[in-house]
Amino acid sequence: MNVHIKKATVEDSEKILEMQVVAYKPLLEKYEDYDTNPASETLESVQKRFSFASIDQYLIFANNESIGYIRIVHHDDNTFGLSQMFILPAFQGNGYAQAAISQVELLYPNAEKWILRTIKQESKLCHLYEKMGYKLNGHDRNIKQGMDLVGYAK
Repeated sequence: MNVHIKKATVEDSEKILEMQVVAYKPLLEKYEDYDTNPASETLESVQKRFSFASIDQYLIFANNESIGYIRIVHHDDNTFGLSQMFILPAFQGNGYAQAAISQVELLYPNAEKWILRTIKQESKLCHLYEKMGYKLNGHDRNIKQGMDLVGYAK
């Protein structure tokens, strides 16, 4: 499988937002979480993320085509968070997310712990992270009726 990640720059902001809207729109329509869904984000907020030293952002490529995005947040205690990740719907189900997670984790050899949150009701997402070795950590949060975030750690 020809998957690789490349560090994103502020010049990639429009592309990131465009892909993010496509990737998250089905979840936005399902949950109507307009305040928290990345499909509702503005270009300015995507651009602003590049100003934070604690955030690294990567584009995910398959066969030299941009198919997704992954954002890493550095915490103070050698804990790193997968704070956002998506694969465009047309490319899902091909193992690209697993490959991207594996590659990004290798970039941080000093990581003692990885954390993330995902939608509890989305069993495919939970299964992906569990397959990658993440375990539920009890850091759960209700977003709205019928939508909860569950925390994972590795």
